[in-house]
Amino acid sequence: MGLISGILGLLFGSGRNVVRETAEVFRESAESGAERAMILRQTAMDQFGAEFHAPVKGGFDRFMDGVNRLPRPALALGTLGLFVAAMIDPVWFAVRMQGVALVPEPLWWLLGVVVSFYFGSRHQVKTQEFQREISASLRYVPEVMANLETLGALASDRPGAAEAPQSGGTARPEENRALEDWRRLRNT
Repeated sequence: MGLISGILGLLFGSGRNVVRETAEVFRESAESGAERAMILRQTAMDQFGAEFHAPVKGGFDRFMDGVNRLPRPALALGTLGLFVAAMIDPVWFAVRMQGVALVPEPLWWLLGVVVSFYFGSRHQVKTQEFQREISASLRYVPEVMANLETLGALASDRPGAAEAPQSGGTARPEENRALEDWRRLRNT
């Protein structure tokens, strides 16, 4: 009894497990691996959160963000308002349009440049976002092509898949040669 206790005490005694410690040299402990993976995921999430963390904006910044969002709706609603004004009071509308006709041509050019830069920069940003989305989806092309090849192989491996009707009639599958051989062997 003392010998067995001594051997077990040597292997598992003093808070150590020599067998487990030896096995962990050759194979990762599932519990330790899961803990390391959880720490890695948490660190990555903290990094992503810090990257996208927006600083707290003051009242002036929020006001300016609101002002920056006004030009497009103002132009659209203003244009609709001009149509409504022309229908309600055509004389009032004609007087205003005569005033617009007196605006000098260089001022029209300046307005065109300002509007072009505002909407052009927005168009450029949206185009670049679209290109980024396309390039992100292009990385899935090899996987999709492999899936399509696999599905194509599955479809062509089906019995009778290559035997499509040629003239609107129903396809007649060939006799099963293996079954015919079996029947012939059984009858002899």
